[in-house]
Amino acid sequence: MTASSPFLNEDHGAFRDQVARFVESEITPNIDAWEQSGELPRALHRRAAEAGVLQIGFPEPYGGIEVPDRFFEMIAIEELCRAGSGGLIASLMSHGIGTPPIVAAGTDEQKQRFVAPVLAGDRVAALAITEPSGGSDVASIRTTARRDGDHYVLKGSKTFITSGMRADCITTAVRTGGDGIGGISLLVVEGDTPGLSRSPLDKMGWRCSDTATLYFDDARVPAANLIGVENAGFMAIMQNFNGERLALAAQAWGLAQTCYREALDWARERQTFGKPLIARQVIRHKLVDMKTAIDAVGAQLHLLAWRVSQGQHPVAELCMLKNLATSTLEQVAGEAVQILGGAGYLRGAKSERIFRETKVLSIGGGASEIMKDLASRQLGY
Repeated sequence: MTASSPFLNEDHGAFRDQVARFVESEITPNIDAWEQSGELPRALHRRAAEAGVLQIGFPEPYGGIEVPDRFFEMIAIEELCRAGSGGLIASLMSHGIGTPPIVAAGTDEQKQRFVAPVLAGDRVAALAITEPSGGSDVASIRTTARRDGDHYVLKGSKTFITSGMRADCITTAVRTGGDGIGGISLLVVEGDTPGLSRSPLDKMGWRCSDTATLYFDDARVPAANLIGVENAGFMAIMQNFNGERLALAAQAWGLAQTCYREALDWARERQTFGKPLIARQVIRHKLVDMKTAIDAVGAQLHLLAWRVSQGQHPVAELCMLKNLATSTLEQVAGEAVQILGGAGYLRGAKSERIFRETKVLSIGGGASEIMKDLASRQLGY
């Protein structure tokens, strides 16, 4: 989102500068070390809260910063992308998928207990939907929660859970009723719950984002942690997906810009046969194609961010945007590595790291094939 965008004003620009300073001082000098260690320090969440990054778009009574539109969230993601690590965004901002169901359907007491500490940077939140037996097929969730007095007893497992190893509160989809969408509920499972165990997953990308499989072995969760009405959790999950897909598209767009900038800088500096690389027509054409694709995604992203800010729910368009943005990132990251040549194959190049991370965005939040099918049904095909 450039300063010339008709959707942006001085407040957006001031917020962009605020996030940019946070990225430059707290993230850029440390991101390589965090990638090596495989996780983010908890202190980063507190610093992000101090910088006003974690709270954007959340209600003020729980420590949030209320904003008039979704562009503030898009700007935060875009600036975080400058560090060249999708794992940073996934883990630092995992509360962006873990807490919205609580904000939307929870009680005031639950919001104070679960949301406020997360927005302050004192706790880490996660969302647990996917199971080993299936990902996008949410209606087939098998993890059960049996009511036993003042508790639910959970049995089952979840996998591919972002921030799963560190999370203090995990918004978890469970089956409390019969088969299908009508038997699903949401419970907040706290990190120290007896019967909860976790194991880390080793990934191709998103190295600094801890990802885990969670096991519930008769884990006892207070009934007071039920979010909303029992057996009515499916709709909250679906509504959460719309925001997640917009954010994933913004992330893909921001990372594509980072790849493009790195490739452009390299092409201007790299000398080949006595001339800068950018003097070669084939390289200039690659860069033009990259920018053309990036700008097309940006235009659609701006439009849909505006529509969502107006209270609209363009489900089909969000599905198509996610596919367009993630496929564009795959194209742009691949071309960036090609332009960088051997330098693009070495650790330390942002494009190398992003290239390894492209597929997770095409899978997470609904695989590309699922997005096409959902879009076609929404469009009445």
